[in-house]
Amino acid sequence: MTIEKFMMIMVGSMVLVSTILAYTVSASWLLLTGFIGLNLLISGITGFCPMVYFLRKAGLKHGCAFRNC
Repeated sequence: MTIEKFMMIMVGSMVLVSTILAYTVSASWLLLTGFIGLNLLISGITGFCPMVYFLRKAGLKHGCAFRNC
């Protein structure tokens, strides 16, 4: 699995879970969704994502996230 695929799966799961928790438990869970969105925005602008550092240390490699790359 590549870093890009792992990140898409993890971020998508976190947004989905935090949205469900906001609907069922407390609206405060939307803060997590907002934090994830802010991190994605900053990563897109700066090209730096702290999670990628840890995934590289764990042995994951960069690669193509889509089949037609």
